[in-house]
Amino acid sequence: MTEEEAQGWLRERGWWEGTIGNRLRQLVGLVLEEADRQNLISAASRDSIWARHLVDSAQLFPMIDGARIDEAAPWVDLGTGAGFPGLVIACLSNRPMKLVEVRPLRVDFLARCVDAMGLTHVEVCGVKVEKALFEVPAGIISARAYAPLDRLLASASHLSDENTLWLLPKGRQGENELEIVRHDWQAVFHVEQSITSPESVIVTIQQLRRAAPPNRQGSHAGRKRSLRARNRP
Repeated sequence: MTEEEAQGWLRERGWWEGTIGNRLRQLVGLVLEEADRQNLISAASRDSIWARHLVDSAQLFPMIDGARIDEAAPWVDLGTGAGFPGLVIACLSNRPMKLVEVRPLRVDFLARCVDAMGLTHVEVCGVKVEKALFEVPAGIISARAYAPLDRLLASASHLSDENTLWLLPKGRQGENELEIVRHDWQAVFHVEQSITSPESVIVTIQQLRRAAPPNRQGSHAGRKRSLRARNRP
């Protein structure tokens, strides 16, 4: 996706003009300015920031259409870093947003962005994901470049319940990561193609719960019965 295509995609959805468009452009300015002081985004992606970061984040928002999600349940973004996707989603929606980020410089930057853009529905949480705790389970959990799926689910499952919708952008290893987690987790898993890159996907997860451990005692008893049967005269 080119920068022109990315801006056209936003324009088609009414997100290029008005308050939303102004906030998105302000966010781009804040990220580029801060990138001169800390490594927020790669140098190679600065010239493709609208496609690589803004639209890559914004494409998650239409994916909640039709989902039965409590409007009061927060959208929790893990490892928000430079603001993607969490701050982009916060520009598009007034849903309560929790940005979970442990690195102090990134926490300070996110807090400045929230204040500068007047995003009163956003809370920046400077804590490890494993130690984050909210009053109600997340309605939506997103994470971009945070961790492989197995580690991600293990570290953040306490923030969710079976009604939580997980939206997880992944690169070329996304489907391989999904096969690994199927051994330990039961859920409705789905993979969507990213609109920004043919090598990227978005893993969606609903009704997540840990898989039941194998019944080793029953399996052992079954083996004993089988041995007895073979030893009969």
